[in-house]
Amino acid sequence: MTTETWTTVISAVGIVLTLGASLFAAGAWMTRRIDDRIDAVDEKISTRIDAVDEKLGTRIDSVAADVTDLKISVARLEGPPRHLLTAGRG
Repeated sequence: MTTETWTTVISAVGIVLTLGASLFAAGAWMTRRIDDRIDAVDEKISTRIDAVDEKLGTRIDSVAADVTDLKISVARLEGPPRHLLTAGRG
């Protein structure tokens, strides 16, 4: 092989290695950037869900207390439970 052929082959290998390394670096950069964005969105959503969960828990407790009060009020309106009438045979 001549010197020009070796030079061409080595240049081609160098270009391929350079392009491969740059594509790998670009892929790593994009992956890191996407991971950072996903982490930020995950944290934001977790914060919102926790706030909604706490708010919903408070509302459910309030409704449960209201239902208990309503049960007591209805029981007072209805009075004591009625006893079954038994007919005496005889």
